Amino acid sequence: MKVASSPFLQEKKGLLKDLLSSILEEYEYASILGQDSVSKNYNVSGRGVNASQDSVLTRRGFVIRVMDDNGYGEYSFNDVSREQLPAILKSIREGLKDLSSLPEGASFMHKGVPADEPESFERASEYKLHPSELGDKAIIGKLTELRKKGMAFDERIIDYIAACSYQEIHKLFLSKNRDLMQDVMWTSGALVAIARKGQEIKQSYRGISSAGGMELLDGMEQLVERVANTAIELLDSEPMIPGEYECVCDPDVTGMIVHEAFGHGVEMDMFVKDRALAKSYIGKQVASELVTMHDGACVGEQTGSYFFDDEGTIAHNTVIIDKGILKTGISDIRSAEALSTPPTGNGRRESFERKAYTRMTNTFFEGGKDSVEDMIASIKYGFLLEEPSSGMEDPKNWGIQCMVSIAREIKDGKLTGKIFSPIVLTGYVPDLLKSISMMSENVQLAGGGFCGKGYKEWVKVSNGGPYIKAKIRLG
Repeated sequence: MKVASSPFLQEKKGLLKDLLSSILEEYEYASILGQDSVSKNYNVSGRGVNASQDSVLTRRGFVIRVMDDNGYGEYSFNDVSREQLPAILKSIREGLKDLSSLPEGASFMHKGVPADEPESFERASEYKLHPSELGDKAIIGKLTELRKKGMAFDERIIDYIAACSYQEIHKLFLSKNRDLMQDVMWTSGALVAIARKGQEIKQSYRGISSAGGMELLDGMEQLVERVANTAIELLDSEPMIPGEYECVCDPDVTGMIVHEAFGHGVEMDMFVKDRALAKSYIGKQVASELVTMHDGACVGEQTGSYFFDDEGTIAHNTVIIDKGILKTGISDIRSAEALSTPPTGNGRRESFERKAYTRMTNTFFEGGKDSVEDMIASIKYGFLLEEPSSGMEDPKNWGIQCMVSIAREIKDGKLTGKIFSPIVLTGYVPDLLKSISMMSENVQLAGGGFCGKGYKEWVKVSNGGPYIKAKIRLG
């Protein structure tokens, strides 16, 4: 089934077109983005049961952007009616009348207006089971079953959390030459097992996500015992001995490296501000020849997928690194204009009330030809890394620091069963990426969480890749 369109946006579309025509009489370029999104969260744990609408992600409203050779301005509002059109036009004129003036010492970026090439479509993602069809009671019932199964795994499990959420996003984009509508659904789930032995408490986490519906719950069921078993294993984990080791990273850890090591570092609004070292490395080798890296909202079916971005640019598949060579970054319209490059469809807003920034979508490494078994067998002493928890990078100096929950010891090409935790993964990004010597064939992406821009401006993204073998500094 395809996600149905928004009756609200369909109803307002004619009015918005009239409003746009009036604005275009005064401004060289104008566009309107309409948003109608609803999101719900579900959680079952020892603390109780919760089913609630997400107040941050449930949004309905519009934002108008106008541009000319002097600059641009934006105006957002929650609703529109025929009677309100004159007042909205007046507010836009009043709010943007000083578009051509700036404080002393500031200057405009004279780059003109977007190309606004003609395009018109209505597109929707697909799902098998809509959350509303299943209903809150049934969703909570399923999560309760998953929790009970996790709690029954071992008496050392003191709590088991089963959670899921969905976001249904409807967007409309209008400009002089563009008439676009998209209807997308993202779902994500999380399982957390908490285990105790004496005073020692450990937990294991696994997430699952897709551009689909509540069929996701079936995938969660397959992970319940794995998460519980890992939490039990972690009760006997040891602290990591700092050093550089040969490591095999599972797709989740690979995804964290992709996101932190070269995701934020190639957001080209950082190029404009000279805050990213990658700007001076375009056309140069920054990774092993095995590494080809993509970012694209039209690649895969994940929580970073959509058909057009919040500036009306059609979704792209951008090859950022090609066989180790840094080819380009990702951009919104304004950063692309500043750098004289084409926009890549990465202009994203937290909501219609917030500014558009360059943001990642689905970011991943291509697969290779090696088997995971051969990777492990090739290591004299090292680790298999699993369960990333958090990460951060320094785009200006290419430093990376990430947290990983599990390092499984490898000795003489075999897993010993010994586990180290927690792990801090650090290093200089090109050194880490150039050390990649093996990559598995299958690529996996996940997007259960959010990505912030400077600890704010949250959007859903996904990341991933294959298993990789690399030399990594652990502590």
